[in-house]
Amino acid sequence: MNQPPTTTQQPLLQVRGLRKFFPIYSRGMVKRHIADVKAVNDVSFDLMPGETLGLVGESGCGKTTTARTVLRALRPTGGRVLFRTAADATVDLASLPEKELKPLRTQMQMIFQDPFSSLNPRMTIESIVGEPLIIHGMARGRELTDRVADMLHNVGLKTEHLQRYPHEFSGGQRQRIGIARALIMHPRFVVCDEAVSALDVSVQAQVINLLAELQEKLRLTYIFVAHDLSVVRHISDRVAVMYAGRIVELAPTERIFESPRHPYTKALISAVPQPDPDVRMTFSLSGEVANPARLPPGCAFHPRCPLCSPQCRERVPDLITGPDGTLVACDHPGG
Repeated sequence: MNQPPTTTQQPLLQVRGLRKFFPIYSRGMVKRHIADVKAVNDVSFDLMPGETLGLVGESGCGKTTTARTVLRALRPTGGRVLFRTAADATVDLASLPEKELKPLRTQMQMIFQDPFSSLNPRMTIESIVGEPLIIHGMARGRELTDRVADMLHNVGLKTEHLQRYPHEFSGGQRQRIGIARALIMHPRFVVCDEAVSALDVSVQAQVINLLAELQEKLRLTYIFVAHDLSVVRHISDRVAVMYAGRIVELAPTERIFESPRHPYTKALISAVPQPDPDVRMTFSLSGEVANPARLPPGCAFHPRCPLCSPQCRERVPDLITGPDGTLVACDHPGG
């Protein structure tokens, strides 16, 4: 894990009030807009250069949709995504036309979750990793081959692998190929979308260490989407905990794990298995994640919260800074 960036730096990314709603239409001949799935609902955070921000929560909480919307793989419903480019200009990715967005793709990339389905089985490794260079007119011919070979070396693969196909590799090797493809254009910002969840535990450690080494070597900034808190603790500088499309707590990694403030964060951490047979798990959170198409009134977590009060059922808490600097959206933080 890197040292936290200094506060004198300017953010590489500023997300403000980000929303992504998916419309629900009625059945029948006449389609009427009857509701929305509020997958991302008023998310705000800053990302500093060289930082790794972990984005965690249960399945369905909106973390992957948030990451993809930030990258403009999905068009936002509302909000702003301010990205500082290599030319030190600030652009709003949320409103940028597609034509102006394409050149910025060289500066921001994604590592996908599944190394088996994210690679074209009919293409060689040289073609897969080198394709972004061709699309953006950055290299061809011998130069392209040399750049691909150099990137494969960076991720722990060999030049002799250039003409092989994805089916000839293990899961861990395929993920390394996916990492090489994402980094071949030397982006500044990378989203790791559950980048190790499909791998064996022993391979996960290798890939996590590789991502950390590449971050230092290539000066990368990560958003690391995951549900495995032990992995997030190892690689992240800060952690944002999401629930029902909102960030409910955001703080430096050790503070999140040592003194969580939100009851949902406490429940998630209590569910992490401990490598000690004498330690008993205390996880007691019941129920399912709130339905983003039918969110309960007030705090979306209140039907599952042991600290629920009448105020929680009526008002959506704001994400405010606590005495220790932790951002938390709860009327009973630390209770």
